[in-house]
Amino acid sequence: MTTTEVSKQTTENGVGSSPRRPDGTVKVRGEFAYSSDLWHEDMLWGATLRSPHPYARITGIDITEALAVQGVYAVLTHEDVPGVNKYGLEHADQPVLAVDVVRYQGEPVALVAADHPETARRAMKRIKVSYEVLEPVTDSEKAAAGEGAELHPGGNVVRYAKIRHGDQSVKADVVVSGVYEVGMQDQAFLGPESGMAIPDTEGGVDLYVATQWLHVDQQQIVAALGLPKDKVRLTLGGVGGAFGGREDLSIQVHACLLALHTGKPVKMVYNREESFYGHVHRHPAKMYYEHGADKDGRLVYVKAKLYLDGGAYASSTGAVVANAATLGVGPYNVDSASVDCWGVYTNNPPCGAMRGFGAVQAGFAYESQMDKLAEACGIDPVDIRIRNAMAEGSIMPTGQIVDSAAPVAELLERLRAKPLPVAHEELDLRRMPGGVSNTTHGEGVVRGVGYAVGIKNICFSEGFDDYSTARVRLQLVGGEPAATVHTAACEVGQGLVTIMQQIVRTELGIEQVTILPMDTNIGNGGSTSASRQSYVTGGAVQAACVAVRSGLHKHLAGKLAADGKLNVVANKVVSADGSVLADLADVLGDEVFDETVEWRHRPTVPIDPETGQGNAHVQYGFAAHRAVVDVDTELGLIKVVALDCAQDVGKALNPQAVLGQIQGGSAQGLGLAVMEEIQTDGGKIRNPSFTDYLIPTVLDMPPMDVDVLERPDPNAPYGLRGVGEPPTISSTPAIVAAIRAATGLALPRVPVRPEHLTGT
Repeated sequence: MTTTEVSKQTTENGVGSSPRRPDGTVKVRGEFAYSSDLWHEDMLWGATLRSPHPYARITGIDITEALAVQGVYAVLTHEDVPGVNKYGLEHADQPVLAVDVVRYQGEPVALVAADHPETARRAMKRIKVSYEVLEPVTDSEKAAAGEGAELHPGGNVVRYAKIRHGDQSVKADVVVSGVYEVGMQDQAFLGPESGMAIPDTEGGVDLYVATQWLHVDQQQIVAALGLPKDKVRLTLGGVGGAFGGREDLSIQVHACLLALHTGKPVKMVYNREESFYGHVHRHPAKMYYEHGADKDGRLVYVKAKLYLDGGAYASSTGAVVANAATLGVGPYNVDSASVDCWGVYTNNPPCGAMRGFGAVQAGFAYESQMDKLAEACGIDPVDIRIRNAMAEGSIMPTGQIVDSAAPVAELLERLRAKPLPVAHEELDLRRMPGGVSNTTHGEGVVRGVGYAVGIKNICFSEGFDDYSTARVRLQLVGGEPAATVHTAACEVGQGLVTIMQQIVRTELGIEQVTILPMDTNIGNGGSTSASRQSYVTGGAVQAACVAVRSGLHKHLAGKLAADGKLNVVANKVVSADGSVLADLADVLGDEVFDETVEWRHRPTVPIDPETGQGNAHVQYGFAAHRAVVDVDTELGLIKVVALDCAQDVGKALNPQAVLGQIQGGSAQGLGLAVMEEIQTDGGKIRNPSFTDYLIPTVLDMPPMDVDVLERPDPNAPYGLRGVGEPPTISSTPAIVAAIRAATGLALPRVPVRPEHLTGT
């Protein structure tokens, strides 16, 4: 019997290479169609009236004057929501439009559709809403203790997570403690929320929107509209960044409501200020830590209490709490751990997913503690980390064994071995704190060096049914073998479209691969978050290709009657010895190979509510940073001179994209360290603009010397490890450690502001 096999074959632009992104050129030229560029001939414009108060009772809404404005087609309130007026990622606790109470400044109260955006805004201002202003709850620690108004039935604790590991009565020779705070960071994506809803003639609607999770959007929309799922179809619009801020609903239901009510296409685009009100942010945190070690600096115990401010609605607070708790000790071996974490409701802006997702907050605290412990023990900060570093086989405080590479010590050693930047003799203001504002020529400037390392779970956790669906179709197109890939996995700028093409080229040995628009006409692709898409959707595309290859195998076996293994390389069918047997196009003919696969990673389980034990996570990622900073101690200005990184990525599917992810994550970590914070006062946002909410520019980012380690995870497709989030975790504490080294100040809070350095 003839045994013929078609094996996978890496092509020039396959896995491990860095081909040009299919969307790259048009983005650079400004020709890419983002969702805010959508246009329809007879479309209307939607606008949202939002609450000016963080906490108030609505005593009346009068829309009469707004409806009288010429060009207005609809003014909607909660009474016009036909289905369930509640939605939410984990808990359906947020109204589509407020009914009797508003719980945060910016909560949607009414909607307007008009023939021009200015008309819509003018009408919106004529809606009269009467409020009885209430005392807001703004302190997360007090909210956890039950102080203040009960904002939701059942109290203000969204989730409490408890980790107990080892003997809780152990004592230590050296004990250090600290209280740490992390401010509210914004995702600050450059493309504000936008989309268009187009009604059909049968009571359904098509929504084109910038989002991170098409199917969960659809699930929440159909509940609010009271429609069956087949009546609400979503297609991904061009996305200008996300970082977690598009995982929750924003304009989705509102645009659909207006479109169905008016019978016309409705476009909605937030301006920058509205965007600050319209999406969730990173949870602010207050954290109490105590570390105990022996005289040699080996950890004996870690105790921690963390309070995360979830704001007015739950969003993904429950999962963020789980991450902060289970990763709250960091990438270190310790026999005894006690971690308590609360996520609470307040009347501050809602908080949810953002890159790093709970691990960022904990990482700043435990790394600050490791530096404090190093000083107390008289040990170098790198040495104390290496002495306690996890490795493959280490046991997490949850009892889970780290069963793939965990090169924590190697990451730190690689960073320490890198040469430090040298001071330049000639004056260059661009290298100085304050830059070209000419605030210093070097007087009062001191330099510091700091290290940090972090740990992050990859993919969804705690028993979540985390999967993705992929359809791969192989056939002749224009006389050449070509494949199409259809998934609902959202491309938000991270380069997933390129990765999927590379996987198909690797698995099928062909060059021409087209990625179809992402939509809900195929099964769930899951969220573009948790560093999961290359892992889960990549796994689904690979599995679909394997299924296609199996069918192709049978076809070629019949056509060529060849013995042994056959490879497809660059559209050629070759034998095991490399001899070309045929053009794939010639033997493919009219055959079409079409396979759809639903792919899951290995299962996880929820942590035990009493002990926090359980295999909660799929995979762990590790990154480390060394930061060098110059600090103007007179003005409190900071220049990050260097921010070097070492990270294990398992397998670099696209080396250039990997570097981009590491640099991007490090930039957001730098922002949190020295400039980025949504400042609130009594629940009100003080700085909802890029004038007052500062993000790093190209002039703020230093050169980065990056070591990319490839230590394969045997459980993951190609051995890969999620890349996007780990660098966000270790970059912030490394920069702050460097500032502490330069100034000798404690600096228990980020971002570090000038007044923290000057005492003014």
